[in-house]
Amino acid sequence: MKTRHKRLAIIIAGVAGLTIAGLLVLNAFRNNLVFFYSPTEVLAGKVAVNKTFRIGGMVEKGSVRRSGDGLKVDFVVTDLNKRMPIHYEGVLPDLFREGQGIVAQGRLQADNTFTASEVLAKHDEKYMPPEAAQALKGGAYAAGKEAKKP
Repeated sequence: MKTRHKRLAIIIAGVAGLTIAGLLVLNAFRNNLVFFYSPTEVLAGKVAVNKTFRIGGMVEKGSVRRSGDGLKVDFVVTDLNKRMPIHYEGVLPDLFREGQGIVAQGRLQADNTFTASEVLAKHDEKYMPPEAAQALKGGAYAAGKEAKKP
């Protein structure tokens, strides 16, 4: 085999290896993407059952129900337009409370309840994740604010 053919074979093998590595990396990124949805979007059917995603909004006042051991919690998240029941087993963040903005990651069940594997609470009264703020602005919250203006 000539030197030129050996170099060509090495270059082709290198390009093929880089292509395969790139495809594997892109596939890993695609599998690890977690999208954010509001309760209105979830109940409109934009999310498949048993697909991992994030849902965000405000914890509805009077909706938090804890089990005797304190590790199982059921509550309702709202974007002030629609409501979504959430079930979570684990330790909640210290800042979790009714009327608080949260983001929960988990899966939608067939009965339209959300089983969370992780719950995040905002840490500052002025901060809200951009997706949650946009969802609230687009829902009944914005309509309620506009109605109050003179």
